Parts: sequence; structure tokens; C-alpha cells
Amino acid sequence: MFELKVITHFAAAHRLKLVAKKCENMHGHNWKIEVCVGSKRLNSAGVIIDFGEIKKHVAEITAKLDHCVLNELDCFHDNNPSSENIALYIAKELQAIIKDNDIKVISVTAWESEDACAIYKLIP
Repeated sequence: MFELKVITHFAAAHRLKLVAKKCENMHGHNWKIEVCVGSKRLNSAGVIIDFGEIKKHVAEITAKLDHCVLNELDCFHDNNPSSENIALYIAKELQAIIKDNDIKVISVTAWESEDACAIYKLIP
């Protein structure tokens, strides 16, 4: 299995329901997002996919989240915009964009601070 990882960032505000009282207040984060995709095969150029292509797709997804109040977005209408749900959202959106059936999103990590992150892993 070959894996490729890209990292990007976005800033947004959110408030979480039914968690620690501090987090129920509106607050913001500068999220660091790590996306890992994989494939059992390399393409004719000897890569899984061009880094630029994955970066472009991830940038399209995170642009919808950047400088927003996440609670107000349709994608989090029924879910807390937690780091866990952000990672899940990015993973599902990216997998839907990738046209090559051999390439799978392996994991998305959403860092909300330097020492706290949530990871969504797709288990085959």
C-alpha cells in the first residue's frame, strides 16, 4: 500500500453543544488538516496522484469552512462541528471528488491546537 499525505490550514469559529461548558461558548481555532490517501497501485507516472491535485481538492473543501461560523453551515446542521465531525466531513467530501476508484482516503486528522486533534480513519 502506498500513502500520500498533504497538510493545509483553515480558521473558523464554532460552539459545541453538550460538552464542557467552556466549549459551548463561541470560540475559534486555526485548524491544521492532514489528509492521507492511499492506493495499492501507482499510476503511469509512478505516483498515487499528483500532490497538486490532492492539494487542490482539499483546498476546495476547506475553503467552504474557512472564516465561517461552522454551526451555520448546512454540513453541520445536524451535527456538532467538532474536530471529529470536521475530519469526517473532509474525508467524505474528498472521497466523493476523487475519480480514481483505486485511490482511497485513508485518514483525515483535524488539529484544533498544537496538542489536540481528532482522527477519522476509514477502515476497509
